[in-house]
Amino acid sequence: MTSLRIATGLLAMALAAAHAQGGAPNDAQIAAIVVTANQVDIDAGKLAESKASNAAVKAFGKQMVTDHSGVNKQAVALVTKLKVTPEDNATSKALKAGGAENVKNLQKLSGSAFDRAYVDHEVEYHQQVLDAVDKTLIPSAQNAELKSLLVAVRPAFVAHLEHAKNLQASLGKKS
Repeated sequence: MTSLRIATGLLAMALAAAHAQGGAPNDAQIAAIVVTANQVDIDAGKLAESKASNAAVKAFGKQMVTDHSGVNKQAVALVTKLKVTPEDNATSKALKAGGAENVKNLQKLSGSAFDRAYVDHEVEYHQQVLDAVDKTLIPSAQNAELKSLLVAVRPAFVAHLEHAKNLQASLGKKS
């Protein structure tokens, strides 16, 4: 759980740093953040699909892969249409690092310990992503279509968070 707090803390710090430097992310940076955030959840979801011991956790992992792959397809189609090249930035780099660390730590676990760690991560991760979407990404998006995409996919992140919280309750939160 420590690596989870580090990963979500990195996301929060990167967003805070962007604001402190007087710069909300531009559209190219937002595109990179969106694609990276989705890829992080796809990678963890693929691991859960293959490694989870609980059928509901396995199904949730599969849903994360499907849903976040769909969002990434929409995001890539939009940035291609707009001729915007996603621009790596502190936030997208923090997401990549945190995602890689999470997968590395999850690979060491098995059985119910894996299931709990994966679901606990999904709860915190989706909350952090929602906070970023609400406080930084939507307000900072300059292009109306990009802003519209962020607004349109937000309910899916809310649903994922609620689903993860329900799973977490059914598994018994790790203390």
